[in-house]
Amino acid sequence: MMASEEIVQTPFPVRVARSFQRIFKTYVDKTTVWLKTRWAAFFALAFLYAVRVYYRQGFYIVTYGLGIYLLNLLIGFLSPQIDPETEGPLLPTARDGEEYRPFQRKLPEFKFWYAATKAVLIGFTMTFFSMFDLPVFWPILLAYFILLFVLTMKQQIKHMLKHKYIPFSFGKQTYGDIVRQQPPPAGGVGKGFKMHDVGKKIGIQTKQAIH
Repeated sequence: MMASEEIVQTPFPVRVARSFQRIFKTYVDKTTVWLKTRWAAFFALAFLYAVRVYYRQGFYIVTYGLGIYLLNLLIGFLSPQIDPETEGPLLPTARDGEEYRPFQRKLPEFKFWYAATKAVLIGFTMTFFSMFDLPVFWPILLAYFILLFVLTMKQQIKHMLKHKYIPFSFGKQTYGDIVRQQPPPAGGVGKGFKMHDVGKKIGIQTKQAIH
């Protein structure tokens, strides 16, 4: 009864917006596995934005704000989920006999891509409205952004060196890696012969068990 009352009280535009959000989220979540395709689309969109700004010769404030936001996303992507300075050393280290632990980011890759793509789309949309094209001397903004980028990345690299971690996960072996590491059998026998030999051994053991 309460659920039906809530549906009646909820305005129709709100219900439509919620339905659209659920459908949109479903399709966006399906792109999680398409890592290269997603980032290729992002860089293509960023290139179109750069061409648009260059063609219009304006919207430098929008571009500066977009660059600062993307820099913050990048720092979150490179930072560990829990700061080792406050929570202790829990970053992945490759030691013999220990279970492989991937690098846990403060900002996961998919959320990084989604936020960056949405920001570029918003910035690209803003270039169609002249009220966002504020007059500014763009070389100052460019110099300040470069300085901010260098100082921020320098601090991030110092943090990585201090706590001895790399913000990328290496070392986990997949099934293909294990197969490639197996030495070939003597005499250059291929996989087909190896499976044939295994089948023969199973057949012999079965016959022995019967007799």
